[in-house]
Amino acid sequence: MKKVDVIGVQMDLGAGTRGVNMGPGAIRYAGVIDGIKELGYEVEDKGDIIPLKTGATADNMRNYEQVIDCNRRLYEACKASHEAGAMPVVLGGDHSIAAGSISATAKHFGKIGVIWVDAHGDWNSAETSPSGNMHGMPFSAVCGAGPNEMVDFGQEPVFVDIANCVQIGGRDIDTEERIRMKEYGVTVFSIADIDRMGMPAVIEKAIEIASNGTEGIHVSFDVDAISPEFAPGTGTTVHSGLTLREAFYLVETLAESKKVLALDLVEVNPMIDIKNQTGRVGCELILSTLGKVVY
Repeated sequence: MKKVDVIGVQMDLGAGTRGVNMGPGAIRYAGVIDGIKELGYEVEDKGDIIPLKTGATADNMRNYEQVIDCNRRLYEACKASHEAGAMPVVLGGDHSIAAGSISATAKHFGKIGVIWVDAHGDWNSAETSPSGNMHGMPFSAVCGAGPNEMVDFGQEPVFVDIANCVQIGGRDIDTEERIRMKEYGVTVFSIADIDRMGMPAVIEKAIEIASNGTEGIHVSFDVDAISPEFAPGTGTTVHSGLTLREAFYLVETLAESKKVLALDLVEVNPMIDIKNQTGRVGCELILSTLGKVVY
């Protein structure tokens, strides 16, 4: 039987708006554990990683110690899941936690691809970040473009080859961040590209890029990629995002590819949600990534 480990991270210290620490609970409340079981998986809920109560800020990285500590513990948890033959499904929490989960996937499998679904690039460094919020830095970190502290826990990190990295849904990318992404050669399918090409062509190309010569794909999905009328419960909403059908087509196609090694579902904020609408969307996106189909 296929195995899934569900790992929550009650982290909101990497973000500018508090509340996504309750995201794992909202997604569980929407029925994700039972839903995974119904798909035929053996599922184990590993509980939540909880940040340190206090920690320092350093070098324009807010709550640096707490973010790094959570990422280290998540790295260890995801690595253990991979070693046990289970797929880690990580419930965020803000997007800073992807530094730990992707590091574990890369360490275990070696050469992997990443598909990063997000309204934002998350490709800032400590030097370019206008806010110091660390949820804007993890994609850069896992690619070896810094901050290295986010991914180096003394384990000799395995960085993801940028040639196998794809960003989907970008529409609010900082100026310096955009420059860095171009300089490093990240493939970006912006919301305008999706309008022009259509989601079927975009996700087909994204899977081709992320799986070319790799062992599989780590999917990191920020719900703010979706237009806020469909997913209002997130702290950094940006208008004119993915429709629900575009979002579900994306993850359904990933499921069909059978190349997904791990999944993050992040930035669900129940504090600003409407009757757990975004928590339910997050739950269903996870289930669809694991193979749930609509007939």
